[in-house]
Amino acid sequence: MTEVDLTLDEIRAVAGYAAQCALEVLPLVEDVEPDDARPRDAVDAALAFAAGGRRTNALRADAFAALRAAKDASTPVAEHVARAAGHAAGAAYLHPLARATQVKHILGSAAHATRAAELAASDDHRVGAEHLDRSREAAPALVVDVLRRYPAAPDGGGRVGELVRLLDGALRA
Repeated sequence: MTEVDLTLDEIRAVAGYAAQCALEVLPLVEDVEPDDARPRDAVDAALAFAAGGRRTNALRADAFAALRAAKDASTPVAEHVARAAGHAAGAAYLHPLARATQVKHILGSAAHATRAAELAASDDHRVGAEHLDRSREAAPALVVDVLRRYPAAPDGGGRVGELVRLLDGALRA
């Protein structure tokens, strides 16, 4: 299996980008699920890691807790925001394996945040396109460099998978 060279600083950049993507839509879940801190905790943990914090079991636990919040969510919007948060914390565990599935660790938060924005706007794909453009513009050059070391995003995954592929293609262009 081919491996991708990654530094801890590059993984921090990926996690920081993913956290910023989730942070943008976090109010959509906090408005609907005000007593569920799991998505916020995951984003905060990702931001702390990106700022130089340690990659700990607590960070991993926050990622999984946000994904459980997605399963418990009362609305599809809240589910996708919680998934974006979970992917943000999970981005700290990007694997150096040169597999297309790793692209979801880099762009999954942005894709779920975009899907949440679409659904919050009555499934308006124009809102999604605008949100995806902002995610593309916000991607630091270092994150794009890391992304380009991996194969293109895989097929499948429904609308979120489509959003991952659209963002992946735009960032590689």
